[in-house]
This record gives sequence, C-alpha cells and structure tokens, in this order.
Amino acid sequence: MDAPEPDQTPFEAVSAQTSRLGRIYQSYLDKSTPYTAYRWIGTTVLLLLFFLRIVLAQGWYIVCYSLGIYLLNLFLAFLQPKIDPSLTQDEGLEDGDAGSSLPTKKDEEFRPFIRRLPEFKFWHSSTRAIAISFFCTWFSIFNVPVFWPVLVVYFLILFSLTMRRQIQHMIKYRYVPFSFGKARYDQRSGH
Repeated sequence: MDAPEPDQTPFEAVSAQTSRLGRIYQSYLDKSTPYTAYRWIGTTVLLLLFFLRIVLAQGWYIVCYSLGIYLLNLFLAFLQPKIDPSLTQDEGLEDGDAGSSLPTKKDEEFRPFIRRLPEFKFWHSSTRAIAISFFCTWFSIFNVPVFWPVLVVYFLILFSLTMRRQIQHMIKYRYVPFSFGKARYDQRSGH
C-alpha cells in the first residue's frame, strides 16, 4: 500500500493559496487607486453602517472608542510632513546647519509638501480598521461594559488638544497639507 507522495505539502498548498489571494487583493487595490472620491464615499458608508450598528445595538463602545483613537492617529500622520521641520531644525542647530528648514522667504527654495502617511495608505488603513471594528461588533466578547459618556468626553478632549497642537505646528513652520486653497497654474500657458 505504497501511495505516491503528494506534489505539495499541506503548508505549501496553503501558502500558495494565500499568496494567490494576496495578489488578487492587491490587484483590486491597484485598480481602485485612481478613484479617490469613490473610495472615500465607500469608506464613509462603511463608517456610517458601523455607527448605525453601535447606536442600534447600544454596546461595543470600547470598540468605537478604539477605532476613533486609531483614526485620529492616522489623520495626524496624514497631516504631518514626512520630514518634520522641527526635528530637522533641531538637528541643523546641532550640526551648525540651520538652513534645512522650510522656506520662509520668497528667494528660498520651494519644497513640495510630502505627507508622512500618503492618502492611499490613509484610506486603506482607515477602511480596514472600520471593517475590523464592524466585524468585532458581532461578538459579545468585545462588548465590554463602560460608561460611554466618559469615553466621548475623553475623546473630544484628546481630539481638541492634539488638533490644537497640530495646527500650532502648521502655523509655526508655515506648511499647509491641503491643496484646495493654493494657486493653480495652467499647464498649457505656462502660468
């Protein structure tokens, strides 16, 4: 009763299927890249479904709070420049090179704003976190009894303090992470 050995071990078969599913998932992500508005509309709908689930079930407040803290963290990373001007200015002072900050005069070199967390990664991480949180609301183990008004007040205080600090940082180092208020030039005419 000598049976021929299989071509793959079970581990290799599972690994091959996981790799194949990962490639399919990545191809869908790649196809969705140019559709920024539709991606964010889908994420907003998912977030609204999550909030509706929280309100109707009247529970899972700790999951909602954790999601809020995570989304706040992602949003702050999205607002910050990749190279923090306060850190480069401090390093420049130590090295004797104070000219490595953002331009403050018209004759200084312009450097575009590069985000610490790009928009696509921000969207992907946010959507994945909302989906995981929505999934967690279907299991009673995550329904930890808490007094939700305390969580709401604590989140609002945390949000206001961190956003105030971020806005002060943006004003101090003169950078704007959004492009809707900036001048646009026509590419055809060169102006």
